[in-house]
Amino acid sequence: MSLNDTPAGERLHIGFFGRMNAGKSSVVNAVTGQELAIVSPTRGTTTDPVLKAMELLPLGPVVIIDTPGFDDEGPLGTQRVSKTRRVLNMADMAVLIVDATIGLTEQEADLVALFQAKGLPYVLAYNKADLLPTPLPAPADDHIIYVSALTGDGIEALKDRLGAMAPDEVQPLHLVADFIEAGDTVVLVVPIDKAAPKGRLILPQQQAIRDILDAQANALVVQVPQLKAALHSLQKPPALVITDSQVFPEVAAIVPPELPLTSFSILMARYKGLLKAALPGVLTLQALQDGDTVLIAEGCTHHRQCNDIGTVKIPAWLSAYTGKQLKIATCSGRSFPEDLKPYAMVIHCGGCMLTEREMRYRMQCALDQDVPITNYGLLIAFLKGILPRATALPGLLAEMDSQRR
Repeated sequence: MSLNDTPAGERLHIGFFGRMNAGKSSVVNAVTGQELAIVSPTRGTTTDPVLKAMELLPLGPVVIIDTPGFDDEGPLGTQRVSKTRRVLNMADMAVLIVDATIGLTEQEADLVALFQAKGLPYVLAYNKADLLPTPLPAPADDHIIYVSALTGDGIEALKDRLGAMAPDEVQPLHLVADFIEAGDTVVLVVPIDKAAPKGRLILPQQQAIRDILDAQANALVVQVPQLKAALHSLQKPPALVITDSQVFPEVAAIVPPELPLTSFSILMARYKGLLKAALPGVLTLQALQDGDTVLIAEGCTHHRQCNDIGTVKIPAWLSAYTGKQLKIATCSGRSFPEDLKPYAMVIHCGGCMLTEREMRYRMQCALDQDVPITNYGLLIAFLKGILPRATALPGLLAEMDSQRR
């Protein structure tokens, strides 16, 4: 997989923040070497967060996020500020652009405190340093660096500082590889339906195949009608069968009970750090009452099909299982609500398009507000009566190193 092919959810996300006219977008363009952000002397030119996936040395594949000025005013300004703050939930590190001719304001100090509260690595880039008398004043602390988007001074030093801020390489997380050994065979059940992207597999399926190959194991990809024959064709039983959650019951009926079986969605819950909360969360389905509202959240913004899982299938399954008159709310992409109190439960997709930081943020929002949260794979396994089997994979519930980046 090339750097350009690295999924957004696997890239380091760098958020650029600042007051209006601090030169934030100019610094973004100088750092990236591209006209990524619109630059204008007009206050509030950047109206929404702008995301750009790219390769940025010395960091490698990243997503650069240029945000609106967080001191914007008025009704629209309030919405822009809210979007800016939400970027903190997906960012792995932050760059606060400060107008060096003005210095750190109270608003900016408050934002720094928010970086610190969220445990977000950050740097304060004092822009317009070319307007300061020389020699430049000594930085007040190690987080400060002087730059000039106009002259380019300090930009390379800022990029080096970002590289130094990135977490050291640690043992990488695996979707599948830590469950198998070299030479093992893993059977992947991949139904091709209307919701599948034409001409390609969905991201968790791609990731699983790559992870299996990296482990020097074999990936056998089949659809449900071919599964039984595929299992019989193997001289040695597979080490693991992974299925799309939507065909869990059909696959469970074919795969012998002694063979480990789980789903892509359950593995993604573990991979993104959600599994420990999602497993007890799914058990609260039994407590749902008439009139309760369930939030079904997805991290991507795919085109809805007539039998869409999030808006059609899951609501129907919930109604059939609980026998209750439930209200269903949905959200997708980055529009996850911060206030979850109106909801009796949150059911989330696998989160393959979201960073681990954002998935953990969403999970913590739910836990802090005592709202149960689970994910698609666990929900379907529970509703179909195969949750114990789907989560019995040795080591599945073991704590994983979340310091991937």
